[in-house]
Amino acid sequence: MKFVADLHIHTVASGHAYSTILENARAAADIGLAMIAITDHGPDMPGGPHAYHFGNLKAVPEELFGVRILKGVEANVIDRDGTLDLAEERLAGLDIVLAGLHSVCSPYGSVLENTQMMVNAMKNPWVDAIVHPGNPEFLVDEETIVKAAVEYDVAIEINNSSLKISRVGSKPHCENIACLAKEHGAKIIVGTDSHFSLAIGDFSKANELLEKYEISPDAVINTSIEGVLRHLNRRSNRKQSVR
Repeated sequence: MKFVADLHIHTVASGHAYSTILENARAAADIGLAMIAITDHGPDMPGGPHAYHFGNLKAVPEELFGVRILKGVEANVIDRDGTLDLAEERLAGLDIVLAGLHSVCSPYGSVLENTQMMVNAMKNPWVDAIVHPGNPEFLVDEETIVKAAVEYDVAIEINNSSLKISRVGSKPHCENIACLAKEHGAKIIVGTDSHFSLAIGDFSKANELLEKYEISPDAVINTSIEGVLRHLNRRSNRKQSVR
């Protein structure tokens, strides 16, 4: 499967990543990607950027080295109501909003509690995708999550890093989520969750999973720029379209 965009990338601003926006854009250009999303963690992540950082992303060019730059966030879900750690007025100014559960920001709970927390995050009208939902630290009812993603028109991520170097034990959950997404018609994004520029565009493990379960490229939004933009512009309350 061919991917044209990497929609989950971190920079030094996240506090635990090691490359700059320029380095990331250059790495993406070198491997022929057309688009990347800069999605640093929200401010509740230890070492993460202040909320003002996200308001000032307008200072970043829309294109670097021929690569379109989306300005976004990987917001942290901070309570069981699905609250994110960035105010709605900040989210409204971003091109893309990812949301995820993280052990240093999100409360642990039962499968039922974790499931409801993730579904509540999907209800936020600015959330475009739920990232690494197969994380075994936060076990969920995976079918409920996938059905909710369809209901709220939120993409589900297959996270390459979860299958390679982080969140050990994710693979069976990611496989089940991919199969459920195929069954129920959920949108998928594949992200590298890159914390160093050389990982950008490495979708190898995620692609193996998608091919194993015969997931169509049409179900994966970052296989075309048109698919990415169509998904990001689906919200009627966005102040302006992402172009």
